[in-house]
Formats: sequence, C-alpha cells, structure tokens
Amino acid sequence: MDLALAAAAFGVPVSLLFLDSGVMQLLKGQESALIKQKSLTANLKALPIFGVEDLFVCQHSLSERGLQSNQLLLPAKPVEGAEIAALLEQYDQVVTL
Repeated sequence: MDLALAAAAFGVPVSLLFLDSGVMQLLKGQESALIKQKSLTANLKALPIFGVEDLFVCQHSLSERGLQSNQLLLPAKPVEGAEIAALLEQYDQVVTL
C-alpha cells in the first residue's frame, strides 16, 4: 500500500487489483489491533486523495470467501478471469504484493 501511495504522490498513475486473500484487506470494520497488526484503513481511505481511483476486486475471490462488494470499505469494480487478463495487459508495470 505504501508503494502505491508513494508512486501516486509523484504523479505515477496507479490502479490496484485485490485478489485471492488480498480482498480481505478491503473489508469494513476490521480490528487489526486484536491481532497486533497495522491497520490499513487510513491508507485505503487516502487512496482517492492521492488520485488512486481505479480499484478492482476479483469477483471469484470475493465469492470464494462468501463476500459481496457492498461489504468493502471502498468502491472497487468487480472483475473476473478474462477481464483481469485484459486489465493487466493495459499496464506497463505490474507489481505483485
């Protein structure tokens, strides 16, 4: 997340795709202190301020975990298989975290 914010702060166009267990980072109402982890809520909410508005989430990953897009902290466009492949082809640089 810090990498995305830093890149966006320097004018680099940034989009984020959350898939597999990464979709869990977008859930509302997480209590990260209970597991002694840093909360990403503030960073996620800062994304639009830094110009990161293209957020995508794998629909299959959501479904596998019994989640729906209305449970997410930020609006993210649900995408699936072929859409994800086409999406990734649009970018010169892809960073996997």
